[in-house]
Amino acid sequence: MTADQTDPVVRTPYGAVRGRYEHGVAVFRGIPYAAPPFGPRRFRPPMPPEPWDGVRDAGSFGPTAPKPPYSEAFAQYLSDPSVPGDDCLNLNVWTPEPGPDARLPVLVWLHGGALTRGSSAVPVYAGHSFARDGVVLVSVNYRLGVEGYGLFPDAPANPGLRDQLAALRWVHDAIEAFGGDPGRITLCGQSAGAISVGALIAAPQAQGLFRRAVLQSGPPEAPDRDKVRRMVRRMATRLKVPATAEAFAAVDRDLLLRTQAEVGRLSSPVLGGPAFGIVVDGDLVPRDPLEALIAGDAARGADLLMGWTRDEYLLWLVPGGLLERVDRLGPVALAGAMARCHCGHEVVRGYRSLRPRAGAAEIVGQMVTDHLLRRPLHRLADARPGSAYVYEFAWPSRLPDLGACHALELGFVFDTGDVPESRRLAGEGAPQELADTMHAAWVRFATEGDPGWESWDPAHPVHVFGDGPPHTVYGPRDAEFALWTADTTPRPTEDASPARTAELRAVIRRLRRPGDLRGT
Repeated sequence: MTADQTDPVVRTPYGAVRGRYEHGVAVFRGIPYAAPPFGPRRFRPPMPPEPWDGVRDAGSFGPTAPKPPYSEAFAQYLSDPSVPGDDCLNLNVWTPEPGPDARLPVLVWLHGGALTRGSSAVPVYAGHSFARDGVVLVSVNYRLGVEGYGLFPDAPANPGLRDQLAALRWVHDAIEAFGGDPGRITLCGQSAGAISVGALIAAPQAQGLFRRAVLQSGPPEAPDRDKVRRMVRRMATRLKVPATAEAFAAVDRDLLLRTQAEVGRLSSPVLGGPAFGIVVDGDLVPRDPLEALIAGDAARGADLLMGWTRDEYLLWLVPGGLLERVDRLGPVALAGAMARCHCGHEVVRGYRSLRPRAGAAEIVGQMVTDHLLRRPLHRLADARPGSAYVYEFAWPSRLPDLGACHALELGFVFDTGDVPESRRLAGEGAPQELADTMHAAWVRFATEGDPGWESWDPAHPVHVFGDGPPHTVYGPRDAEFALWTADTTPRPTEDASPARTAELRAVIRRLRRPGDLRGT
């Protein structure tokens, strides 16, 4: 097809690309930032792409990384397009003003999906609204699953994270030609994307490549290396091959994906189990990212925006009827949650005192959400007073049982609530005024470093986006650690005194925020 004469053309470090004007903004899709990671480059760090002559068409999304599809239960809520092809290390740019004189703020988006699924082609992530409001939006594809996060004795760790670093370097070097300011880059992600953001802003090799960071429902973390090794070993056992990169590279790609899906089907934030994750590798990730950000000098000058949804766990438990199954398991599920959260019966009793009518699933879900998300993000905010901003998304989905679940805020942040894929989670009738408010906060943060509410301090301000007007709630300084550090070893036979139960109730109330404690 012959391109229209008015289509925008921009030169990148590897060649010129032709985009399209859509809804008044210039869009460039599928631009390679690294070479295809297959053949001799499989399981290896990313390499620069081959330069090209002429003008490369950038009108369509590029290939997505190999990944298994979502199960039928999750696919009814989450969209995950798949584009075939090997050239999957590509990115997309939405800009209102391509050209070196604009010097606009830049938001680099890393998608979620448990490091096994997702892509930049998800319609919810369209960047038209950011570009409309003066922010250049860049979304990135990176290697997933065993291709991106398998741990092998004969290959470097974290190739998927290395892909993201290569994309960030590309943005820093190339974005000026698209109208962006390389000195005003905000790195932003949700879920696994937020975990990736945490690892990158803590990485010595990424310092100087960003100005700000947004972590949505994902803390900086690095799981135990053996947890990732178990995934690889279990796959190797099923495939009847050695647990090496060389052996895995010889396996049919579709068979590898099917095996990965089978081995990982019981892994979830609530259930735990072996899973792929970013690991400490002595190189790109020299130490645990959270500890590096709390105790070290990493990202010291960066502004941070971070938060969670009120009912994260409901997306983990509602699909497939897991919510009901956990309720039926009762004490068994609670024992598993205590092991998962490294706590004892006193903690469970504290949650029950706040939610006397709650079933086991609600107690388990909120305990795990606090353990995995709120605690580490509170710790990070405590280490960055004056430059950290914390939010909670509390608007409940119009769909049954989902509440303010994991990933629900995305259509509001991107102002894409009108696309069918957003309605899969939100249902019909999501309030546009909430999207206007939340999207504007992200635009303001990328532009000015201030989303429009108080920065973190000893009063612990948390900005709540919910059914009514957004508002700020407060809590005391010791809220995030007193409950958990007071009781880190399960003691099945020990009873808590009435005074201890009252203490736990008070601490949990401070930790969870007033808007987060329904039914109390």
